[in-house]
Amino acid sequence: MAPPGSLRTASLDPLAVSPGQEEGGHGRLAKIRCKILKGHSDAVTSCHFCFDDTKIISGSCDGTVQLWDVSQRVPIQTFKQENVGPISECCLSPDHRRLITASYDKTLKAWDTETGKVLWSVEQDGLLTSCDISHDGKYVVSGSDMENALCLVDAANAKPVVYIREHHRSTVRRCRFDPHNQRIATVSSDMSIKFWDIIAQSTTITVEKAHTNAISDCSFSLDGHYLCTAGWDEVLKLWDVRTGEFRSHGPMVLEQGHIGIVGCCIFSKDASLLVSGGFDKTVVIWDLTQAYKKISLKGHDHWVTDAAVSSNKKLIVTSSKDCTLRLWDIENANEIPMVIQAIRARGSKIAKCEECEKPFLIFQEKEDKVETRCVFCRLKAHKCVLPVPPALPADL
Repeated sequence: MAPPGSLRTASLDPLAVSPGQEEGGHGRLAKIRCKILKGHSDAVTSCHFCFDDTKIISGSCDGTVQLWDVSQRVPIQTFKQENVGPISECCLSPDHRRLITASYDKTLKAWDTETGKVLWSVEQDGLLTSCDISHDGKYVVSGSDMENALCLVDAANAKPVVYIREHHRSTVRRCRFDPHNQRIATVSSDMSIKFWDIIAQSTTITVEKAHTNAISDCSFSLDGHYLCTAGWDEVLKLWDVRTGEFRSHGPMVLEQGHIGIVGCCIFSKDASLLVSGGFDKTVVIWDLTQAYKKISLKGHDHWVTDAAVSSNKKLIVTSSKDCTLRLWDIENANEIPMVIQAIRARGSKIAKCEECEKPFLIFQEKEDKVETRCVFCRLKAHKCVLPVPPALPADL
């Protein structure tokens, strides 16, 4: 890999898009700008915005994690250790002081983001397929293919909290803490969803045959109301896990977005958008206010493995098996002709926010109350305060 300094030259701009690529991928969309981030030498498996959306972290099968500067569009730090296997997933603690990685070399590691040193390493049986850190930064969870296990450790010292063998009947594909730090959602190749309660130390909900094929990914909305799952059966499903409504009415199904496996899914901060990536090399943006496919972004040369949305919903970053990340500028997505046509076809309107002056959608049947601010500006006045979960029993 070329040193970061060499990437700053105009001829090696990692975000440069050749005329052919831009015309072939998004020439007709005009207002969706896409830049390519090159720095990994193998498939990129994981990506996240961090440090108030000024940075991006990415994990790769090349055994490294890169920290990227969004404004300069270059890798500014590389986390690497000898004999580290392919990174299946990476994530950052809420205070951004620790980087967590899960690897096919059977290790779960915590890194100091300032020094790049490994703080602790836990070896487990089997390949680690996923990892996540709780929203309060206290616990780290990982899933594996050996014994289809779920492992929970103390984030500070890697002290084991629980190890659950045969948590699923097949490989645990993804594990996620809910925003309230009280339970862990897992999805598996066995087509099921499970919720494991941290306090009760038991599985409280199991959804069998949640999809008709393996489930690749899952994601909670920030308020914990919904869980989205992405499947090999070409669909995404939204589960109302706050009220449990799915038990009687089932999930909401988002289909005809991808051809083939849907590999990843992520909510925007305000849950108005959902972004998914698939084996068909596309990135789909779903508008959840009316649950429809808003736009499909093309450009990757291989399977899209992960995606993230910036807090202000202006940027999307995606990772792929083509060894690159792509940074998509979707700020003006509502101004694209095909999006406007889709909006009008659904009887919706576009208005300008009186606060940020950005276009937003109005979905209202009554004309006597018209919103003048976008969802994001309205949410700024009502910050979400998450409850503090009860402490774990002293004997853990």
